[in-house]
Amino acid sequence: MTTLATPPSMLAKAHRILDAFAPEDDQLPLTELVRRSGIAKATVHRLCQELILWGALERAGTDYRLGLRMFEIGQRVPRQRILADAARPVMEDLFVSTGEAVHLAVRDGLTVLYLEKLGSRTVARPSRVGGHLPLHCTSTGKVILAHSPTALLQQVVQAGLTPITRYTVTSPGRLVEQLRRARDEGCFTEIEETRLGYLSAAVPLFGRQGSVVGALAVTAPTYRARPARLVAAVRTAAEKVNRTLRTPT
Repeated sequence: MTTLATPPSMLAKAHRILDAFAPEDDQLPLTELVRRSGIAKATVHRLCQELILWGALERAGTDYRLGLRMFEIGQRVPRQRILADAARPVMEDLFVSTGEAVHLAVRDGLTVLYLEKLGSRTVARPSRVGGHLPLHCTSTGKVILAHSPTALLQQVVQAGLTPITRYTVTSPGRLVEQLRRARDEGCFTEIEETRLGYLSAAVPLFGRQGSVVGALAVTAPTYRARPARLVAAVRTAAEKVNRTLRTPT
């Protein structure tokens, strides 16, 4: 007996439309939303009008872009708000002391999600606020992986260690060794695995229960970076954030 697949609900279709926007997309035409979502053009058009009324989308000429309501809701997420509030003043000091880009990231599935960023516009992409990058090739992702359950690493490996640059580690054995080093040293410095010409030093951040909740990183061009100095600076900054996170409110 053939079982018919249940058609997606309106909520699921609206999710597909919103999820069609990649971090680098400022706006998209209707035809591209149709292509990426896989939903009929008439349905996409109708749902877009409803999402505009709700504030989740806005019109940009004949195109669409994400609306401010999405930002407002995102700011209400407790985990993001608490972590960002604790890290923001420390990030400002870290940026002033190093002169390099500073990132705050959390895990989102098998990727890191960038919550906050200060610094150089030359590191605008792909590490922009709201952007995602794979756990296996970023300094923030590696320190988060290093302090996460082994099951998460298994999921990452099973999903495939896709290279972003020619230096991205794609061998499970090498990744395991990197994570061991990250655990032992309490930090990790990634060199050109995410973007050629750049390195990034990251330290994990821990919540009140001792579990990893995110990572703080400094990113700099390899030609002028002094890794030991960056590691020392981000270690000091991360400890300040961790003290704040451990302090009862």
